[in-house]
Amino acid sequence: MKQIKVGIIGCGYISRIYITNLKKYPGVELVACADLDVERAQACAEEFGLEKAYTVNEMLADHEIEIVVNLTIPKAHATVCKDALQAGKHVYVEKPLAVTCEEGQEILELASEKGLRVASAPETFLGGGIQTCRKLIDEGEIGTPVSVTGLMLCGGHEHWHPDPEFYYELGGGPMFDMGPYYLTAFVTLLGPIRRVTASAAISYPERTITSEKKYGKKISVEIPTHIAGVIDFESGAVGTLITSFDAMAGTVLPNIEIHGSKGTLLVPDPNYFGGTVKLRRVGSNVWEEIPLTHGYTDNNRGIGVADLARAITEGDDHRAHGDMAYHVLEAMQGFHNASLESKHYLMQSTCRRPAAMPRQNVEIKGVR
Repeated sequence: MKQIKVGIIGCGYISRIYITNLKKYPGVELVACADLDVERAQACAEEFGLEKAYTVNEMLADHEIEIVVNLTIPKAHATVCKDALQAGKHVYVEKPLAVTCEEGQEILELASEKGLRVASAPETFLGGGIQTCRKLIDEGEIGTPVSVTGLMLCGGHEHWHPDPEFYYELGGGPMFDMGPYYLTAFVTLLGPIRRVTASAAISYPERTITSEKKYGKKISVEIPTHIAGVIDFESGAVGTLITSFDAMAGTVLPNIEIHGSKGTLLVPDPNYFGGTVKLRRVGSNVWEEIPLTHGYTDNNRGIGVADLARAITEGDDHRAHGDMAYHVLEAMQGFHNASLESKHYLMQSTCRRPAAMPRQNVEIKGVR
């Protein structure tokens, strides 16, 4: 299989698992990393044995690199993606695709103009947990899906993240941080969204960092930190999604529950690749644990990059495609707009469901 050369821009917290995995996946050759802080890029390259540590401009000027993996903070996503596309490179970007729909459209339009591909996190929907659920739904095990509930409740990232400020800026908040995992899972399992509405609030206008690096620093909150949303899918199903950084005591509620005419499905946490799948059929009081039918159940971040490389080589569609990332971005912005304007937001975009993954124990090089 052809090896496509890859470079990473952004050597922060999330880069470590990408680098670790991309050095193992077939079809990709990770050769360089770059960061605005060149010393951080050099330290990253030395730690992981990468050939080159670059400035961002040096990365974009390297003609051998075909895919740029954009791991910058959300408000920089659009600029870095567009610069990479202008340099003739395919792009894989961490979630969200951008922080506004206008920026998201600019990315997709530029990629189309250049004949290049855009892929985006989250890629967790490619893992065994959600893929098993998709198989059950597609095979009619719960009948016709009629509703879905998603809950992401936590006390905020200032308690653990070394640099949590961006989570409370434009492009942050629980919807833009964790919403992509839930909404991408929803679209994968139930199809595209027709309209949304929501109520949103900033419960605590100021937060205090308690993680070690910046302990005691105050953060001014610019983005809603509790969003309660309602979703109407094109299929007719209705969804509820609550994302919050304000649930200080935590919760034990399920992450995602899908209700159908023949049963209910408990979907594992979409922030992870594996997890436990449970099914309760109509007429039964028993939750049946369903063995996972698909592989990639560990922390397989980077699998979307490998699938993008495979698709480029084979002339096939990649799964974590830009149209779905934009559809999710529009829905997230739609929740905020609906709350501000006290009305439903009618979606202007749609997207195709990505192709299902192959069954268990098939590596990326064999994915079709």
